[in-house]
Amino acid sequence: MKSNFKFFVISIFGGMIPLAVLLALNQEPSRPKLGKIQNKSTESIGRKTALNFSTISTGLDFVNASENSLNAVVHVTTKVETTSFQRDIFSEFLYGPGAGGRELKQYGSGSGSGVIVSTDGYIVTNNHVIEDAQEIEVTLNDNRKYTATIVGTDPSTDIAVLKIKEKGLVAIPIGNSDNIRVGEWVLAVGNPFNLKSTVTAGIISAKSRNINLLSERSSSTVVPIESFIQTDAAVNPGNSGGALVNTQGELVGINTAIASQTGSYSGYSFAVPVNLVKKVLTDLIDYGIVQRGYLGVQITDITQELVEDKKLTNIKGVYIESVLEKGSADKAGLEDGDVILKIGSKIVNSAASLQEEIGKRRPGDKVSVTIRSPKGNESVKEIILRNSDGEAKLVSKEKIQKNVALGAAFTELTNKDKKELNISNGVKIKFIRAGKLKSIGLKEGMIILKINNEVIESVEQLTDKLNNDNRGVLLEIMTESGKRDYVGFGL
Repeated sequence: MKSNFKFFVISIFGGMIPLAVLLALNQEPSRPKLGKIQNKSTESIGRKTALNFSTISTGLDFVNASENSLNAVVHVTTKVETTSFQRDIFSEFLYGPGAGGRELKQYGSGSGSGVIVSTDGYIVTNNHVIEDAQEIEVTLNDNRKYTATIVGTDPSTDIAVLKIKEKGLVAIPIGNSDNIRVGEWVLAVGNPFNLKSTVTAGIISAKSRNINLLSERSSSTVVPIESFIQTDAAVNPGNSGGALVNTQGELVGINTAIASQTGSYSGYSFAVPVNLVKKVLTDLIDYGIVQRGYLGVQITDITQELVEDKKLTNIKGVYIESVLEKGSADKAGLEDGDVILKIGSKIVNSAASLQEEIGKRRPGDKVSVTIRSPKGNESVKEIILRNSDGEAKLVSKEKIQKNVALGAAFTELTNKDKKELNISNGVKIKFIRAGKLKSIGLKEGMIILKINNEVIESVEQLTDKLNNDNRGVLLEIMTESGKRDYVGFGL
């Protein structure tokens, strides 16, 4: 047995001698080709995020990516104050509406994460993190604390923008979520369970994922846009609004949700792609609201059953169930039963990916849409996107300011509204976002009749009072059912 082992060892070393001579004659490196592949993969970390097995074997280093992002991720804490107004009917009978009443307050708190996106204090977080908040405090990684104000919110994407008064902050580098690939390593940076500055790692599990989360949270007037990046990085309550970064430390998404039966991490987490976040962020800073363009179609994913039922050519693209009359697609000649194959140069094979591509654009933008007709003919249509009011242009900041106050937008009453409710004045809440008015229980569709007993005749009159008054406010309101009530709050 021993002699056989000696013979085996000698044969190995004997075989290596001619191999070494051969390598020297060919002037090849002494290490095998596998070593060259490993070395190349190691060098590519930080430039390419695509992962292969040879990268794992050399050891993946997340230190630089973590250090680059930690100082740009903040802890967001909120104080929630719910106000109701208890009327005193006897005092109102003697002294008039609102007399003798008192405010009743309930208090709560919440927490989440945010990401610094500019050195002068703009911070991106989730809308649900700061929704209903009366006070918002931001704590930096170095423990400095600031009071934050809401710049704007977008329930359609669950994104909100905050502002703190500071300069020279560390802002996170912005990546490109269109370039990420399934299987790449990513880091989730945030504050789960109030554990400040926590980093977890995982891979991108899927793209353009729709989990019907935002439609459950949103009102009927909000059109949700879900095209999440799915990862298996550990994300828990408190991570919401935090950063999803690639191995270079670049922001590729805002962590938003987890899929869980328990409320804690179960292996699936979801982030809003940063390319969509950038568009929302820019709009909220520039205008205070999101200027969103719409195709004007009702769409659905193409399944094998749909292919057979509608006799489609193949399973590629997104199916148009109906084209809305006088919408962007209708004016460009799209029809029911058409299949959308591309938005610009981007192939779309799900309703979620199509929504994401259109969601990056504004009213007035011209987009090339590649379609396949029910007969199988392909063509390219030029479509000019329009907003929800059918306008193919941006709304000016001045006009927005005249119609928006304290997180709500208002519209004039129609003659039909006045007749049905038997009123002669007031303005209607068109939509309402995080802010003072939402925190006191006002909702879309409610009508504001008076402010501090002054009759409201126009939207501009109301917004001027709400934006410029600095004292207590008493509103006389009417619900959609016609019930009158009073709400009060301090400015």
